[in-house]
Amino acid sequence: MDFSQIVPALPALMEGMVVTLKLLVMAVLGGVVLGTFIALGRLSSNAFLSGLAKAYVNYFRSIPLLLVIIWFYLAVPMLLNWITGDFVPVGAFASCLVAFMMFEAAYYAEIVRAGIQAISRGQVNAAYALGMTYGQAMRLVILPQAFRKMLPLLLQQSIILFQDTSLVYAVGLMDFLNSARSRGDILGQPHEFLIFAGAVYFVISYCASYIVKRLQKRLVV
Repeated sequence: MDFSQIVPALPALMEGMVVTLKLLVMAVLGGVVLGTFIALGRLSSNAFLSGLAKAYVNYFRSIPLLLVIIWFYLAVPMLLNWITGDFVPVGAFASCLVAFMMFEAAYYAEIVRAGIQAISRGQVNAAYALGMTYGQAMRLVILPQAFRKMLPLLLQQSIILFQDTSLVYAVGLMDFLNSARSRGDILGQPHEFLIFAGAVYFVISYCASYIVKRLQKRLVV
């Protein structure tokens, strides 16, 4: 084992890490927003809306993420072509971002739904007593408290998403893992670079999980 080529290759690997973190942050933000709307749909008294949201969650939680990534890589350009009538080139990053947002929204929706249901009914009644509408009560009273309770779970799911970003190798996106693999193949040291990449994923995930546990204890107190 010779790890001497790791340091000279760090600039190229950092470019891959930037792609990974950019994809992660955008997918988390988009997934949480979409997941919140889906969770509200699941809690809706409208049977059609609730059923549609439930079907969405069950569907995306029942298929492999890798398959979703490949689907969207092939489907997004076709969909845009069908809508606009012209060929619209879509890069691997954009298609992967859409895939992660749609897929993770199903998981975030369940976390948000559980967080909302954890708030006592008295909070809702108090908001209505103050003259708030359903939307105002949810936006100003329920969701802020719910997000505080479910923040550790949201962060834990985001750590899982960080690890899952490595699946973008399937569509050729040069994220951190793919950059390490490619650089290792070029230098004839694939094992060393993959071991280094695995160590980086482990350190980041372990540190993030430790922070989440500390945060969870603080919120419980």
